[in-house]
Amino acid sequence: MTGRLPAEDLEHVLSRTDWNHLRGQRIFFTGGTGFVGRWLLATFLHANARHNLGASALVLTRDAAAFRMIAPDLCNQSALQLIEGNVCDFASPEGDFAYVVHGAASARASFSADHPLLTIATIVEGTRRVLEFAMGATTSRLLFLSSGAVYGQQGAAPERILETCSSAPNPTSPASAYGEAKRLAELLCACFHQRHGLESVIARCFSFVGPHLPLDGDFAVGNFVGDALQGFPIRVKGDGKAVRSYLYAADMAIWLWTLLGKGHPSCAYNVGSEEAVSMGDLARMVASCATPPVEVCLMNLDLPGLAPSFYVPSTEQACRELGLMPTVGLSEAIRKTLQWWESIRTTGASRASMQTGG
Repeated sequence: MTGRLPAEDLEHVLSRTDWNHLRGQRIFFTGGTGFVGRWLLATFLHANARHNLGASALVLTRDAAAFRMIAPDLCNQSALQLIEGNVCDFASPEGDFAYVVHGAASARASFSADHPLLTIATIVEGTRRVLEFAMGATTSRLLFLSSGAVYGQQGAAPERILETCSSAPNPTSPASAYGEAKRLAELLCACFHQRHGLESVIARCFSFVGPHLPLDGDFAVGNFVGDALQGFPIRVKGDGKAVRSYLYAADMAIWLWTLLGKGHPSCAYNVGSEEAVSMGDLARMVASCATPPVEVCLMNLDLPGLAPSFYVPSTEQACRELGLMPTVGLSEAIRKTLQWWESIRTTGASRASMQTGG
């Protein structure tokens, strides 16, 4: 979906992030075309222009033409270039890159479930290839976008997940392919740091909400927003008692940029919110923010393999070491997300009307 990020969000990230270490530097991105990647690219390009950083970004993508179609506001900027290739075997671009942001991998549970072997290969072999590339490109720091999935299934007890949590995905279940592969990729980062001195910082990403979040994927809040925008009842697949938390995407960008610049090497940080909310209450929040408000339907389905009933991180480490805290509450994050998607729909309708003479 095309569409610029809200100016207030770009300024929010700009003012709360230290950009000086990027001055005059080149950054190599994998996974730059997805939800998280687009936020990182947009905020980087905004800071680059506003602060005259003289920095540039090279983004690895499987389909450069497709990305130019959906993100012309990013791709038309001279500080950003695209290179086509597969993360597992891409040809190394020329020159050095002071920083690497590696996030290439589908986060969709449906893709992992249908293609567990491909998921493992993409994450593990892709990470090995990126680390090897970084060594040859004299990279000083690498940010690896991992996932809270590394902790595996969590029980119903309301305990926020610490980075020291010893739980893990079930290694005998193909459904664990994504989480297990992320665990091994984290280990590769640690090994390259110990063996070769490559400073890799690990971001264990939890759940987010904000502009560009897919409305028809595996993200419950995205599906809720999608239902509300169409005026449909919001459908909750279950009894609504499962608990999650959501960090607004502008805060997410601040955290990730800060981790790249200041995170401790070979250290993993949870990236998310501690503001826990049940799926039922989340649906009701989205429903009440919609214009007009919509109804909520609890489907009470008995779903095998349903996601953990309590999936909320502890972010005390990021707060203590780096001073990172959420600045946008959940209700405001939902309101901003709905408003952005409404503006995108209105803009799209206006363009269609102009093209058809309506």
